Amino acid sequence: MTAVNRYTFAQRLLHWLLAILIFGLLAGGLTFWALGYEGLVKLVGEQIAGDLYMYHKSFGILILLLTFLRLWLRWRHPAPPYDPPLRLPERLVSGALILGLYLLSLAVPIIGGLATSAEGYPVQFFGLTLPGLLAENEELGEELFDLHGLGALILGLAVLVHMAAGIKHWLLKDGIMTRISLP
Repeated sequence: MTAVNRYTFAQRLLHWLLAILIFGLLAGGLTFWALGYEGLVKLVGEQIAGDLYMYHKSFGILILLLTFLRLWLRWRHPAPPYDPPLRLPERLVSGALILGLYLLSLAVPIIGGLATSAEGYPVQFFGLTLPGLLAENEELGEELFDLHGLGALILGLAVLVHMAAGIKHWLLKDGIMTRISLP
C-alpha cells in the first residue's frame, strides 16, 4: 500500500478524534437518558450535572465543526482508491454507510442544539453561551430531543457496523485498514 492509497494524515487524525468524541457523547447521552437530570443530580450533585450537560453540548458542537472540516478535507482530497479494489456490493454498502455516518454526525448535533433552544436551555460551547436558534416551545423541544436521541442511537449502530467492517478487514490483512490507520 502506497501513500497514494491512504487518506492524508489530517483526515486520519480527524477520523480517530471524531470516533473518540462520538463514543464519549453516546456514553454520556445514554447516561443522561437512563438517569434523567434528577437522577444525575442525585449521583454527582447539581454543579457537576450542569457541567456534564454543558460539556455534552460543547463536544456536540465540536463534532459538528470537525465533521464540516472533515467534509472540506474530503472535498480537497478525495478518498484514496481501494487496493485491492472492493467488489461492487462492498463498495455500495461502504459508500452508503460512510454517507450515513457523515449525515448523522451533522444532524444529531444540529437537532440537539435546536432541541436545547426550544426547551429554553442555553446552547453552550465550553462556557460560552450561543444564541438560541428557536423560540421556546417545550412540546417541540421534547419532540426534537426524542429525535436527537433516536438519531444518536442510529449513529451508534452505524458506528458499530463500521467498526465491524474495519475489524473484518484488519483480520483479513487486506490493506483496507491501512487507508485510515494513524501510523
